[in-house]
Amino acid sequence: MKFEPIIVSLLDTDLYKFNMDQVIFHKHTDLTGKYIFKCRNENVKFNQEMVQEISDQIDHLCSLHFTKEELEYLRSIRFIKNDYVEFLRLYHPLRDYVSCGLNEDGTLDLTVTGPLFSAMQFEIYLLEIVNEVYFRFTYDYDKLVESARRRLNEKVADFKAGKYNFRFSEFGCRRRLSREWQDEVVRTFKEETNVMAGTSNVYLAMKYNLTPIGTYAHEYVQMYQGIDSIPLAYTNAAAMKDWYEEYQGDNGIALTDTITTDLFLLDFTRSYVNNYTGVRHDSGDPYAWGDKLIDHYKKYGIDPKTKTLLFSDSLDFERAQKLYEYFSPKARVAFGIGTFVSNDTDEDPLNIVIKLQYVNGKPVAKISDTLGKNMSADKDYLRYLERAVIFRLQRDEQMQNWRVDSKKASSEQE
Repeated sequence: MKFEPIIVSLLDTDLYKFNMDQVIFHKHTDLTGKYIFKCRNENVKFNQEMVQEISDQIDHLCSLHFTKEELEYLRSIRFIKNDYVEFLRLYHPLRDYVSCGLNEDGTLDLTVTGPLFSAMQFEIYLLEIVNEVYFRFTYDYDKLVESARRRLNEKVADFKAGKYNFRFSEFGCRRRLSREWQDEVVRTFKEETNVMAGTSNVYLAMKYNLTPIGTYAHEYVQMYQGIDSIPLAYTNAAAMKDWYEEYQGDNGIALTDTITTDLFLLDFTRSYVNNYTGVRHDSGDPYAWGDKLIDHYKKYGIDPKTKTLLFSDSLDFERAQKLYEYFSPKARVAFGIGTFVSNDTDEDPLNIVIKLQYVNGKPVAKISDTLGKNMSADKDYLRYLERAVIFRLQRDEQMQNWRVDSKKASSEQE
């Protein structure tokens, strides 16, 4: 390797990877998955030297095991169960599951294929590796850090001056400038302000005695599309049911937009509304989304001020402050802010993802509330899933209209 190891601890990942993996470990060990890398930026190219460094870093990643201290820390998280920690004692990433190469057009060809409970763990590690390698090869790294530190100091000064008055959790693993820079960001906010509610990075949470933050991601709901016995338009219901059975209302923030928030709300019924502590926004208009969720809570007689609206979609501090001012009188408000704090330099950050695309050999997809965030390796399947979603939404609307007409007819007869 030309660089020092990028991943030095298997805790250097988002908490929700362990949360989701625990459910899979207990309920769905028969599932296999395939993840595919994509860079959403235009004209971003890699070269063979960069690919070799990425490959060498993956080799190092796959030499790591959880230490005794790391396992004990996971065991201390109230909803992580002992049998899963014992599994992690034996686990380590397997290099055979990862394929890394260079396409003819200069784009990175990176895939992960294997048992889902093992393959899913690679995502954050690989994104951390790819991002750091790209920026170290492409730019003067010291100058990037200098610009990032200047911007970080401005952010801290703005909080101290009272420009912003919300708290947030740091969600910056997947697109951070580097391991050492994310560490400096978290340490700086921890030591110089009281605005950091926690971090998604489990290693940094342990290191700096912060609350590890996270529930589940789109891949968790997507994986149910690969289970034949579950109708596509009911995968949210299956995901929430398994999650509740695993965590019994603890660790209960639900993600709404894997196959549209409108469809999610059909399955976010009274029992889930009562037993989930809140919901997370990750696409679409955040104001329309928040008002829609508040109305949904009110429909079931729930005071929205007892529930959390967690915003995590491409936030900066200005957007977060405006959302806080609008929603804090109506509900509990939380923020997960990533790239804006972990990779805010004089150069544009990469918008890179590694998404679950196949489960048990069958395509899966995400239909978010923002069209550009839809992703599927199989366009025919994506259209099929869209039709399944539309059909159920239209059928529900027809049933609602039928109920209204029936009540009206009954009233007229009386």
